[in-house]
Amino acid sequence: MNTSRTAVLADALAAGDSPDPTTERILDAARDQFATFGLRRSTVEDVARRARVGRVTVYRRFDSKNTLVEAVLVRECRRFLAAFDAEVSALPTMEERIVAGFVVALRDARTALIGRLIQLEPETALPFLTTRGGPILGVIRDYLAASFGRARDATAVDADEGVQVAEIFVRLTVSFLLTPQSIVPVDDEAQAREFARRFLAPMVTGSATA
Repeated sequence: MNTSRTAVLADALAAGDSPDPTTERILDAARDQFATFGLRRSTVEDVARRARVGRVTVYRRFDSKNTLVEAVLVRECRRFLAAFDAEVSALPTMEERIVAGFVVALRDARTALIGRLIQLEPETALPFLTTRGGPILGVIRDYLAASFGRARDATAVDADEGVQVAEIFVRLTVSFLLTPQSIVPVDDEAQAREFARRFLAPMVTGSATA
């Protein structure tokens, strides 16, 4: 995926366009196909068969398999952001938002398509979180920074600091997804919550937590 193409996808993620029902069915089928067989072993024909549409119908909407893969991943990102909002939007403080957000980020990343692809074929999936993932991860970072900034006590942190905290948040989540083996105890939600409360939240609040 070249830089200009990734930037376009990042814009699409931010825009949140709603696909038509046929496109939605194709994306559902593609997600199920990729999660079951991986990217390399899946073809556009497989997706069309699973979606019960013609191959030409898929190509009218997605000009290549790569475009289809990217569209599925963009939609996965949108769903993550919706889940994040559902968890944190009602929480009053930045600390609470960071703690709850870290828990949902780890949980959803592990169960989402990208987590499955890392298990099935890491060499194919890794670029979407590393060398090819910068612009889209940047959109997620900015989205999270805005969410943290809507907290009641957000005035304690300026906009630049909020973006930096969100950047650390995204990078840590990706790191735990890519390398789950760690001495840091975040294997379950209670552990992830405690880790975020003790180490992530103080980056923003500026106060140590016992």
